[in-house]
Amino acid sequence: MTRSELIARLAEGNPHLYQRDIERIVTTIFEEIVAALARGDRVELRGFGSFSVKTRDARVGRNPRTGESVVVVEKAVPCFKTGKLLRERLNVSGQAPRG
Repeated sequence: MTRSELIARLAEGNPHLYQRDIERIVTTIFEEIVAALARGDRVELRGFGSFSVKTRDARVGRNPRTGESVVVVEKAVPCFKTGKLLRERLNVSGQAPRG
C-alpha cells in the first residue's frame, strides 16, 4: 500500500473528513515518527510494532565490479519490530499470507 492508497482508504472509511485533512494527519504522523527517530528516540505503537534506530559500525567493504576495498562509514539505520498483535493477526490460521 502506498501513502496515497492509505489516504484514499482512510477517506473512504471517514466520509465526514476532508481528504486534505486526512493527508495532513498522515503527513504529521509520519513526520513525528521521523523526527523522533532522528533524535534517537524509540517509537512504539502498541499492537503494531516499534521503530528504533541502530548504528552500523564502519567497515571495509568491496566494490563488486572491481573487487577493490572501499571504506564504508558508520551509519544509523531504522529498524522495525512487529508487535505481538500484528504477528498474531498475520498468522491467524498458522499460515503466512501469500504475496
